Amino acid sequence: MKVAFTSDNIAGASDSVLQAMMDASQGDAIPYGNDELTAEVTGMLSAFFECDVNVFLVSTGTAANVLSISAMTPPWGSVLCHTESHLLNDESTAPEFYSGGARFVGVGGADAKIDPVQLKKFVSQKVGDVHSCQPSAVSLSQVSEVGSVYSLEEIKAITDVAKEAHLPVHMDGARFANALVALGCTPAEMTWKAGIDIVSFGATKNGTMSAEAIVVFKPELAKELAFRRKRGGHLHSKMRVLSAQMRAYLTDNLWRQNAEYANGMMALLQEGLKTIPSIKINTPAQANMLFCTLPEGMEEYLLGEGFAFYGGRWEKGVVRLVTSFRTPKEGVEAFINAARRFDDQG
Repeated sequence: MKVAFTSDNIAGASDSVLQAMMDASQGDAIPYGNDELTAEVTGMLSAFFECDVNVFLVSTGTAANVLSISAMTPPWGSVLCHTESHLLNDESTAPEFYSGGARFVGVGGADAKIDPVQLKKFVSQKVGDVHSCQPSAVSLSQVSEVGSVYSLEEIKAITDVAKEAHLPVHMDGARFANALVALGCTPAEMTWKAGIDIVSFGATKNGTMSAEAIVVFKPELAKELAFRRKRGGHLHSKMRVLSAQMRAYLTDNLWRQNAEYANGMMALLQEGLKTIPSIKINTPAQANMLFCTLPEGMEEYLLGEGFAFYGGRWEKGVVRLVTSFRTPKEGVEAFINAARRFDDQG
């Protein structure tokens, strides 16, 4: 059986999400988020995070990230994120566009996680100097771009540095549920209790069709977002269709079931690849994404066998493998067996 490990974006939507969208499409509702369903989702997310939150639904992760950031920094500010972060490398120039020209600055750290010691140098760099962009916000990715997960202690170490410098902190939670399952903690513990001010609450990679939520824990940061969302073209007239997806996602722990399955498939894949001597695990996967180095010729062999994954974008032999809530177990086992066959032939 052949399977694609290119991204968790390749999976469609969960059945209950599709049904919820069809149900929401019946009849009429007040547009632009003034409907009862959208208000219900705000209440559900407040319960989910164990505090009152402001919620702004959008249809893409890019919109969630860049609109969040735009509310945190002036155009002359700098946003500090990891050098390998999605925000810095994979959002085109949307961050600069939506923030009015703010500069995005990469901070180093092992396993694509911000090093708080390095961060401390950046937050105090040329503060008050009119000739330099001013440190204005911090953003971290949970899960990181290499599949690692920040521990609660690591998140707190970063937010402590930011708070000391009076900077707000954003979390890119494109794979929020996968990280939450990996840590075994509560949503509150991974966000506002650890010092996070805004989170891009990802759902599209984990079961919705196209629904993301900007969840704001710091009320003063929410004041502009309604206007910024409209100005940026992300205020949906039929908001109830987005809200229906999010309600289904939060109902009966669908978010958890999907994330547990995706993480479980990655654990199975990683354990199998560990048994193949010629394969090097670069950063051990903690959620549903893995980077590993294949021996010469194996990548071409596996692609020839019909498997799909990303390679050729990093160092020679390095590939990225991602599992989703729809990745078949048989496909994972087939990939492991194919890699083992190649290794045995070598």
